[in-house]
Amino acid sequence: MFEGFDGWLRIKDDSLASYSIKENPLTVSEFIEQCDFTLETEFADVYIEGEVASFKINQGKWVFFDLKEADYNLNCFMVLSQLNIALTDGMKIRIKATPKVTNWGRFSLTVHAILPIGEGSIKKSFELLKKKLAMEGLFNPAKKRLLPDRIAKIGVISSTGAAGYHDFLKILGNRWGDLSIYTANTTVQGIAAPEQIIRALDFFNQQNDVDVIAIIRGGGSADDLSAFNDEHLARALAASRIPTITGIGHEVDESLCDLVADVQASTPSNAAELLTKDRRQVQLQINTAISRLPNYLAECITKVQETQAHKLQQVAISLGHQVDTRIQHLSEAKKLLASLNPENILRRGYAIVRGKLSPGEVIEVSTYQQTITAEIKHVEKRPK
Repeated sequence: MFEGFDGWLRIKDDSLASYSIKENPLTVSEFIEQCDFTLETEFADVYIEGEVASFKINQGKWVFFDLKEADYNLNCFMVLSQLNIALTDGMKIRIKATPKVTNWGRFSLTVHAILPIGEGSIKKSFELLKKKLAMEGLFNPAKKRLLPDRIAKIGVISSTGAAGYHDFLKILGNRWGDLSIYTANTTVQGIAAPEQIIRALDFFNQQNDVDVIAIIRGGGSADDLSAFNDEHLARALAASRIPTITGIGHEVDESLCDLVADVQASTPSNAAELLTKDRRQVQLQINTAISRLPNYLAECITKVQETQAHKLQQVAISLGHQVDTRIQHLSEAKKLLASLNPENILRRGYAIVRGKLSPGEVIEVSTYQQTITAEIKHVEKRPK
């Protein structure tokens, strides 16, 4: 009336007998290792939100705190050097962590990154870190560098799918043009954003092939912008060997990255304006200077006539050189503006291509007299 089933005796009425044919006991360490293996396999990285409690730092190296929700509680641990925000009890945070069973048989979370959530927690962390970094001198105006007078290459750190990024590029092209833009496509919000932006900063500094680095991010909520209050990111920005400019959020938004950067723009569009001259304004200045030349010459002549006779010839020669130099500079500037005029470039047979240069993508090609829509079939690097 019994039938065998995988090492157990199953009674015909489906009740299970509490009898094991074979036992394979594990040691305590083996069981913990198997638990850890299972946790790492199933939950390599988990993202959890909760409230901080019992926050403490041990021996200046280790961080311990609890993550709470009502009557539920998780023990958390991380290395102090990885702590990227100012943390206190009561703050609401999101963590990236790996679950683990300790050698003492206690379940714990090993935390890799933290992001404050909610306006109150974000503001509290921001103010604590702002005070700390200010005392270290990271915001000192004396340490900030001016943007280069002539900018030809710009390294941009942003999400290429963001509207703020496209506004930035549009204004750059409209104001001056003839710029080389190198973009590092990163996420600009969330717990992974600071690490990606830090890697992009390191890349541009290692390549050392751009005149300025711009970090661009359009408007959003306090949660959306909190990635730019990361301590590690702020320190990486302060350590950049290349001058930096930030255009993050709206005019009222302020982040640690804004305070650390060499130049803080109010928006992505404002960053583009600060990085370029206005072609139309330069043209107006040139035309104004040319129109004033006759009056300038008349003033010079009057001044010469009022000088002593024996200095007349010498002064006239000197003023003539000044006028020639001014005319030459204005002529060169006018030629430069004409060469940069997109219409003149199109007249010479060139075209403007807009769109993503990947097979299968649809692009727009503008010539002097036509606008062409085309599909990309093949892309390969042009030999140098």
